[in-house]
This record gives sequence, structure tokens and C-alpha cells, in this order.
Amino acid sequence: MAVTIQLSVDLEQRLRAEFADLDNEAKETLALDLFRRERISHFELSKVLGLGRFQTDAFLKRHNVLEGSLTMQDLDEQSQTLDRVLGPVRH
Repeated sequence: MAVTIQLSVDLEQRLRAEFADLDNEAKETLALDLFRRERISHFELSKVLGLGRFQTDAFLKRHNVLEGSLTMQDLDEQSQTLDRVLGPVRH
């Protein structure tokens, strides 16, 4: 999905001069805000950003977002991913 933001020409030019990739900056800012407001999970944030779990943790740290632990949804999604990749663990 693509989202379009209308900016005045002068504001867009100023922002494009400030940010090497304004489109990516906008995507990261939106995703970070959604995560802070608990609208998306850690796992969903990592998917939006195209990062792994630890890279996402580093991204959050760089943006001064301190979180407790992963949610149960995050853990369930990671478990399902591992099951798909490795197969169910049998003891």
C-alpha cells in the first residue's frame, strides 16, 4: 500500500535536503508512532521496517523507545515462524 502526503513545495524541498530518503523517513516515523501507541506489535514493526528482532530493538533504542518485553502476540508469531522454518520441536 502506498500513502501520499501533500506538502507545500518549499517544505518538501527543505525536508528532502535534510533527509537522504524522505519517503523512508516518513514510513519509519509513522511505524514508530503506531508502535508507541500500541497499534502495531514489535513483530509488525519489524516487518514494516524490514528488520530482524534485534535490529528492531536497536531501532527502538535509537528512538528512545523503551519497552518491557515482547507481547504474547509477538512471541506467538515468532514461534509460528520458527515452526514453519524448522518444523515443530519434538521431545
